[in-house]
This record gives sequence, structure tokens and C-alpha cells, in this order.
Amino acid sequence: MGLVSGIVVFLITWWVVLFAVLPWGVRSLHEDEAHAVDIEEGHAPSAPTRPRLLTKFLATTAITAVIWLVIFVVIESDLISFRDWAESLPR
Repeated sequence: MGLVSGIVVFLITWWVVLFAVLPWGVRSLHEDEAHAVDIEEGHAPSAPTRPRLLTKFLATTAITAVIWLVIFVVIESDLISFRDWAESLPR
């Protein structure tokens, strides 16, 4: 795997994992009794009280690094030969 393709695989995987991680621990304004506040005009009642985005970005990066490493090892070790598979396809 080249440098550019490795970066592309990492970025695509990072975004997919981010959308899987975003819902973790989200509580809306009307569900969160610990931070009970009156919903101000202009705010959606379903908006999260504490989205903790930095924590989610760090978790996303760690999970993606593990997934990327597995993908890298599979490609570099020829455990699955993608070139042989592509050559066997009918033209």
C-alpha cells in the first residue's frame, strides 16, 4: 500500500467510524435531569447537552488506527491477494 492510498483508506475509515461513534452517550436537553435547564427559544429540544466531541474524535482516531493497521497487514502480507483476484475477473 502506497502512502497516498494508505492516507485515503485511513480518512475514509475515520469518517465511517466517526458516524458510528457520534451517538455514544448522547442525551438530549429534555432527557438530562442532571443538567435540567429550560429550553431556550431557538434551541432544538433534541440537541445534546454535552456532545463531548473531542473525546469522540480521539476514540474515532484510536479505533480507526486499529482498523487501518489490520487492513495494512492484510494487504502487505498478501493474505488476500487483490491483484490475483482482479486478474481472474472476466474482461
